[in-house]
Amino acid sequence: QVQLLESGGGLVQVGGSLRLSCAASGSVFSVSAMGWYRQAPGNLRELVAIIEGDSMTNYADSVKGRFTVSRDNTKNTVYLQMNSLKPEDTAVYYCTATIYYQRWRDYWGQGTQVTVSS
Repeated sequence: QVQLLESGGGLVQVGGSLRLSCAASGSVFSVSAMGWYRQAPGNLRELVAIIEGDSMTNYADSVKGRFTVSRDNTKNTVYLQMNSLKPEDTAVYYCTATIYYQRWRDYWGQGTQVTVSS
């Protein structure tokens, strides 16, 4: 079995920062892309940031210049550093990873709430 465990969400004021972490555990043979999506009430789940390999990244236009995705392959962990947070960043943030365990498939975390108050 494979699990993704997220941490680091919470309540922050406008302009503040948060760092999310997500660790893959269990029968992880190999990890490809890792990243983050988010879903605000009434909205579809949307891509925030993805990292493949050590440095190939892709960001949503709305977070470019404010968020940074990174990973530690020795720990099978992905991070999302969020700076200059805005109220519209309020959402449940989901970690995702493409992992090989018997076959390649996408796994998802349980989600962590990020609330930006004005």
